[in-house]
Amino acid sequence: MNVVIIEDEKNLAEELQHYILSARKEWTVVKILPSVKQALAWFETNTCQLVFSDIQLGDGLSFEIFHHLKLNVPVIFCTAFNEYAIQAFKNNGIDYILKPYGQTLINDAIAHYESLRQSISPDYHTIIQLLQKPTATSRLLVSLRDKIIPIKTEDIALFYIHHGQVSLIDFEQHKYMISQPLDELEATVGPGFYRADRQHLVNRKAIRDVSQSLGRKLLLNLLVEYNEAVMIRKEKATEFLEWLIKD
Repeated sequence: MNVVIIEDEKNLAEELQHYILSARKEWTVVKILPSVKQALAWFETNTCQLVFSDIQLGDGLSFEIFHHLKLNVPVIFCTAFNEYAIQAFKNNGIDYILKPYGQTLINDAIAHYESLRQSISPDYHTIIQLLQKPTATSRLLVSLRDKIIPIKTEDIALFYIHHGQVSLIDFEQHKYMISQPLDELEATVGPGFYRADRQHLVNRKAIRDVSQSLGRKLLLNLLVEYNEAVMIRKEKATEFLEWLIKD
């Protein structure tokens, strides 16, 4: 099994190589590529079975490689930034690991790749086509003053937009700003969240109960304190109630 690593920081590339070979001693890391330019040149005449790739390289984003060459090779993206999740899964991505990662996360990503290969076929192009939609992310990075904090998605009660800024409230009533647009969050946080309207994305577990208001709209009564009304318009009421009772 031939693997390629795309990473511009030498120590991180060597650390990732160690994790991969510790997980699968029979695999071979055939090349470590530190830039978009070198990766484009190498893949013109070479190939492999799996790629581990950083996203932000010194000379651009690694997405340029897969877009330009149209490679049919699955990619596990390893990055410090979670705002690229949707784009990653449109560029051969089968998994998305946030740095700093360790042996366990690499083991899990490899197991995910192997389960896909075994359950579908050895046809990597088929794997890629079936994985164009991202899986739900388990953690997000949020901002609080001069700090960046990882927070579990399951701990988030509500995403909302206020004066153009996307923020969130967790179940402990903490509020944080987040860099991703609400549309991207809707696509990545999973089916446990519902887009109530343009300004609100709500966790099913944050809904205490639902009241019917004038015009047959539904008013969501939340378990967290939030000053604005979160409403479901009547056209979406049936869809919302069906979602609400799902496991």
